[in-house]
Amino acid sequence: MVAPSEKLPAGSSPVDVVERVETLRAALRHHNQQYHERDAPEIPDADYDHLVRELRELEAAHPELVVEDSPTAAVGVAPSATFAPVEHRVPMMSLDNSFDHDELRAWATRVARGLERVDNDGDPESDAAIGFICELKIDGIALSMRFEHGSLVQAATRGNGRVGEDITANIRTVAVIPQELEGAPEVLEVRGEVYLPLERFEALNEAQEAAGLARYANPRNTAAGSLRQKDPSVTASRGLAFWAYQLGEVVGVGVDDARLATQSSALDWLGELGLPVNPERRVVATIEEVIEFIEFWAQHRHDLPYEIDGAVVKVDALDAQRSLGSTARAPRWAMAYKLPPEERTTKLLDIQVSIGRTGKATPFAVLEPVFVAGSTVQMATLHNADQVRLKDVRPGDTVVVRKAGDVIPEVLAPVLAERPEGLAPWQFPVDCPTCLEPLVRPPDEAHTFCINPACPARQQTQIEYFASRGAMDIEGMGESRVALFIELGLIADVGDLYTIDWERVAELEGFGQTSIDKLRSAIEASKDRPLASLLVGLGVRHLGPSGAESLASAFGHLDAIMAASVEQMSAIDGVGPRIASSVAEYFASDKAIQLIEKFRAAGVNLVGPEVSSLPQVLSGKAVVVTGTLAGFSRDESADAIKARGGKSPGSVSKKTFAVVVGDSPGASKVTRAEELGVPTIDESAFVTLLETGELP
Repeated sequence: MVAPSEKLPAGSSPVDVVERVETLRAALRHHNQQYHERDAPEIPDADYDHLVRELRELEAAHPELVVEDSPTAAVGVAPSATFAPVEHRVPMMSLDNSFDHDELRAWATRVARGLERVDNDGDPESDAAIGFICELKIDGIALSMRFEHGSLVQAATRGNGRVGEDITANIRTVAVIPQELEGAPEVLEVRGEVYLPLERFEALNEAQEAAGLARYANPRNTAAGSLRQKDPSVTASRGLAFWAYQLGEVVGVGVDDARLATQSSALDWLGELGLPVNPERRVVATIEEVIEFIEFWAQHRHDLPYEIDGAVVKVDALDAQRSLGSTARAPRWAMAYKLPPEERTTKLLDIQVSIGRTGKATPFAVLEPVFVAGSTVQMATLHNADQVRLKDVRPGDTVVVRKAGDVIPEVLAPVLAERPEGLAPWQFPVDCPTCLEPLVRPPDEAHTFCINPACPARQQTQIEYFASRGAMDIEGMGESRVALFIELGLIADVGDLYTIDWERVAELEGFGQTSIDKLRSAIEASKDRPLASLLVGLGVRHLGPSGAESLASAFGHLDAIMAASVEQMSAIDGVGPRIASSVAEYFASDKAIQLIEKFRAAGVNLVGPEVSSLPQVLSGKAVVVTGTLAGFSRDESADAIKARGGKSPGSVSKKTFAVVVGDSPGASKVTRAEELGVPTIDESAFVTLLETGELP
């Protein structure tokens, strides 16, 4: 199968050009079928876009090679025979793509010139005279729904743009799509995007792993597969959602109706009828404002509870859209802007295994460097032995790599069409690659462990974790220094951080007095960290920040936690039997007892927070704060909630009592609150909530 890196060199012969064009067309037809018909794409969108652009460049340079059925002129693929065909009364077209700001500006210039030719008013119009609407490009599946007299009668996929597939029964199971629209005209065709919320995607993958099945690759493919189920109950179980973004056929409303004057007014109307319309849209006057919108979402795309892969820019006035018209495959009045790709293909050089602080053995991929999501990726996670087996990735494969924002890069799947002959399946090691002790996989667990507490890899990762910001926050005690100090025998566990021989450190190359003083000060300051931070830093399996805070608050001292029974700890809100058993098992070990004595001798804080004397008006209530408040820092707002018996989680759920919205709030939290019907309040109402425990 053709790869993007195989682009023709300069000065190629005519025969080479013809062969390359034919190869590109065959590859694109194959990938179109995999993506649109089988919902099983083999390469990421970015690699596909690269092939399309190369073919277009070759066709433009060699017009004699252009054919009518070229993939560059196609919209999707022909509908499959699995579902009944539906002919679109108004074609469902694709969008042209742009990948940089200059391409957007060039499109805006073409729009201005197109409107000039229609209006014949002499000079090209400025983009300020046009007006644009910016919308998010949802990474989902295009859908057309037909309502007659307000009742949903048909839903269809895009198909080839002229004929799609009838998926009405499946769409009726999507909870956010209304079956009836009050006040709708005689005929209303609504176009939009079906997508899978990230929360549902993660839940589905957790269920897959629990069942010993391969993880789903990404939300878009999972949504597509969910829509094309023959059994609607399967679709219903997936938790799909929908955003409306365009009108199709409309009967019973005149073109001079104000609701049909602009794209923005049409979207407002759809929202009033009860259809989900994405709130993150903006009407702007100039293309530079369009670019500002795009740049904002390029930075905040991961604040959303769903995936986007770009933005869509449209001329807002619908009469201007009609004047501009369309090419054979795409409207001239709209342009998609693709954000930097989060999936790319590269070569899998090796699979190795790392040992974490709890002894967990995690396979990871060593990759040929590839630039994805704004950074160069050379390593990526493979989760566990079962996932390597189920994905069947092998050293030597071409693989799809995904990196979303700050998330650890992940190998999704091999490109089987690119697999060399004779590649043997990878085998998980029997022994720890660091200490050579046998690896153990507990019954009913997905992960394998090195159970040797003296394993150097476990020691190093445990000390790094203990010193991290989320635990004891010892600045300067990073990976390289921890490795050096272990190698020289300066430390063997986290307790040794408080008895380092600084005279020996001063003899080491690269350690001046200033750097030594800074590191000593950071270690000294860590002694005063809260008890919950110490508990987190110990790396007790299953015990996270929330459980650590609950234990520290409930028992008030580390000695009391160590003396508590499993039943006593289980009774604490936010702990439960699994965490309690793990904590009890940890503190029953001689190693833990010796470690705590080292802390005690060094003067590390072992005392929990004082019990608040404030009225517990928020007992049992979860309050989320997003954005900047004038009277509270982030930590102060969380402390104020907890001091009154409440919880201050980092995300919004059905259990959230209220969301406090300050300046520059996280878009995903506000959107999620609106979706779940959770009240949003300002800072003034937050103060009242702290005083009374009630919403004003």
